Amino acid sequence: MSMVNYNLTEDQLMLKELTRKIAEEKIRPFSQELDEKEEFPSDIVKTLAQSDLFSVSIPEKYGGMGESLLDLVVATEEIARVDGGVSAVYAASFLGLLPILLSGTEEQKERYLPDIAAGKHLCAFGLTEPEAGSDASGIKTTAKKDGDHYIINGSKCFITNGGDAQIYSILAVTNKNKGPRGISAFVLEKGMDGFTFGKKEEKLGIRCSSTRELIFTDVKVPKENLIGGKEGIGFITTLKTFDHSRPGVAAQAVGMAQGALELATQYAHERIQFGKQISSFQGIQWMLADMATKTEAARSLLYATAAMVDRKEKNISGPSAMVKMFASDVGMEVATNAVQIFGGYGYTREYPVEKFMRDVKITQIYEGTNQIQRSIIALNLIKKYAK
Repeated sequence: MSMVNYNLTEDQLMLKELTRKIAEEKIRPFSQELDEKEEFPSDIVKTLAQSDLFSVSIPEKYGGMGESLLDLVVATEEIARVDGGVSAVYAASFLGLLPILLSGTEEQKERYLPDIAAGKHLCAFGLTEPEAGSDASGIKTTAKKDGDHYIINGSKCFITNGGDAQIYSILAVTNKNKGPRGISAFVLEKGMDGFTFGKKEEKLGIRCSSTRELIFTDVKVPKENLIGGKEGIGFITTLKTFDHSRPGVAAQAVGMAQGALELATQYAHERIQFGKQISSFQGIQWMLADMATKTEAARSLLYATAAMVDRKEKNISGPSAMVKMFASDVGMEVATNAVQIFGGYGYTREYPVEKFMRDVKITQIYEGTNQIQRSIIALNLIKKYAK
């Protein structure tokens, strides 16, 4: 449990309690098995849907609980505290719906968001390609206008929820002569002719979440599926999407840090060496103190950034990059130190702490590596103060 009172509302505390209860009762008992089998958590996704957790952060007019990012990070954190893979499935669905929510036409929002909020449709976001990830402007997938349709060709890789999601927000080049301004965003639906899936990646961590290649071979997409109804806004939509989604990655990292910290603290209290609980040794106490303090610092920055987004402040790119970078670095440090406290047992699969270390690593990589986040932070800093 957090050591700091963040003055969450009564509704947010209820959401936190509900999500924790689901995580403890419906996720924790199956966490190790899902990881070992690399099995998509279909039953858990259904439970989250039945509990209306996919309606968090979607406006009420589209069947959601309300457009609150703070609510979303609170829920994501509680899921990640128990299982990072399930939290990736959950958070990635919101990543996939964000282009529609942020840039979609009213018709597109009315068509897609209610079923997403109801948990009927899972989402995914298709940006990354072999030569385009951190460099979002380097995509090669093309979309050519053909009457009332666009014909999409190309592929995407490392797509979370790939193959299991029904709705995909995809970036493609509509005019290669315009650079980033020639990139557009489209909604694709699973089952469209020519839209297939490649290999499922075998990963170090978050193994119950599906990570697949998306393949587009002359996929015929109605012009009504062009997000925003106009070409050329895909790149700016991507930047806006990441500004809103990176706190979700931070929430995964904070949740996993909390989960690893709790396991390490409990173990240190139980483990006997030299006739004493190892929690009585100053070296262990200081490790736990640093782990707890950094986790709370990351959580504080996370909630503050989410509140900025909810207030619709304009300059959120820097804070969003900061919280993603800081929280994921903290998550990795805390999980690694938790393994250290467990000693040799921490390196075995008999104890769940090694899974936190494997799972949290991805938060330093996806949705923009932490090296890219540092560049974003620095550019925002220079823009603000170097006049």
